[in-house]
Amino acid sequence: MPLPAGERTSIAGKALYTPEQRRRRDQSRWTLVQGVLAPLQFVVFLVSLGLVLRYLATGLGYEAATLSIVAKTLVLYTIMVTGALWERDVFGQYLFAPAFFWEDAVSFVVIALHTIYLGAILTGAMSPRGQMLLALAAYAIYLVNAAQFLLKLRAARLQSQGLSAAPGAALGGRS
Repeated sequence: MPLPAGERTSIAGKALYTPEQRRRRDQSRWTLVQGVLAPLQFVVFLVSLGLVLRYLATGLGYEAATLSIVAKTLVLYTIMVTGALWERDVFGQYLFAPAFFWEDAVSFVVIALHTIYLGAILTGAMSPRGQMLLALAAYAIYLVNAAQFLLKLRAARLQSQGLSAAPGAALGGRS
């Protein structure tokens, strides 16, 4: 159920969280889950990226690269579901809370590319090289999305310290 207007975060507003939202964020079990899954996903990404690049450079290790991309995709799905639960706890809606609209939008592009990848390996619709190039495209957008969240995290920390983010900077973070 959406929160009352006074509880919602305005994109144009200076604060990412109202005091009540900050309390809910701090009390949500999903805050810790996101704090664990985000770095785990990044580690899985780094390992997978190395395996994909190795395959593209040498033609070796297709199976390992494929398994790593599937693992990355499963972690991505998990972090998206738990992120939606976190967003509901804090902002009263599962996705596209104003404070995280663009992060959620880019996350859906990342999920779409990973899902297309899964379809490609299940159907054989793409060559192994095409699959790896698709994975690299998904990974490039994932890096953009990760940067969005890191900027929000930085701004949220500044906000919690009573400082304001520089003009044009992101407004806060999920953790």
